[in-house]
Amino acid sequence: MAEERILVTGSDGFVGRALCREFEFAGVTHYRAIRRPGTDRAPTSDHGRDVLVGDIGSRTNWDNALQDVSAIVHLAARTHVMRETTTDPAGEYRELNVEGTRNLAQAAARSGVKNLIFISSVKVNGEHTGLHPFRETDEPRPEDAYGRSKLEAEQVLWGIAKDSGLKISVIRPPLMYGPGVKGNILTLLRTIERGWPLPLASVRNRRSLLYVGNLVSAIMACLVNPRSAGQTFLVSDGAPVSTPELICCAARSLARPARLFPCPPSLFAFAGSVLGKRDQVSRLTGSIEVDSSLIRQELGWLPAYTFEQGMAETADWFQSVARFP
Repeated sequence: MAEERILVTGSDGFVGRALCREFEFAGVTHYRAIRRPGTDRAPTSDHGRDVLVGDIGSRTNWDNALQDVSAIVHLAARTHVMRETTTDPAGEYRELNVEGTRNLAQAAARSGVKNLIFISSVKVNGEHTGLHPFRETDEPRPEDAYGRSKLEAEQVLWGIAKDSGLKISVIRPPLMYGPGVKGNILTLLRTIERGWPLPLASVRNRRSLLYVGNLVSAIMACLVNPRSAGQTFLVSDGAPVSTPELICCAARSLARPARLFPCPPSLFAFAGSVLGKRDQVSRLTGSIEVDSSLIRQELGWLPAYTFEQGMAETADWFQSVARFP
């Protein structure tokens, strides 16, 4: 691994920062693809440096960034947007997530890059699980433009791999958390910190979660193990948790009470529908469970952190940096 030269796209994002810190710690030479000078706040170091590529899409010129690169971790993506402002969200998703990925993979194949690790999403599988967790062999059922763009990007990559020597590995993470997290997890931490009551005590769902440090360790496993080539992996911390269990663990880590009270899920769902919050309620009460046994069997991967350890790290970051908006 120390002799590898790895290009990281999306290096200034939630996962990218954690991955580059791990590369730095491990002494791995890595290049951080950035859109414009100053966008990546990580300092140039003994093992990492910035390479300017501009906006990532169908026309990005990767020639300079791919010089002497042996592997790529492709994190850059247009992620799920709660409040759309663009008039063509599907087109925006396709330009970066599909055409940007196609352009990068084709350039990588031409440049002799050996491996590309693509971070996809559990949304490729779908939005809800029933009696059984999602598995890699399930028929994909994405329900939104983001999930469909990630599925199409995966299909593009498999086609390029078939026609070239580029080895592809795909990781589909579920809901992630950790230092630097945004979105629903950050909102939940702020709600607990402020002591607001939550009507979620009666929820009996099953959610697979993934601490960012565990995703980083899974990426490292794919980079060093040749058995990862040609594989798609669902990855999680381990046993799923319910929303009340998530809240209670976060509250303990914050040294705050978990102010939960019971409310029939059907009533909660009705209120969400009336208030135009149906999707938010669904994420709090629905189940998304993944079976991560394949990566454990094929690569011998095990989570580096337990759920409790990951939440404690997240709470420490939150209380020192992100307590208030």
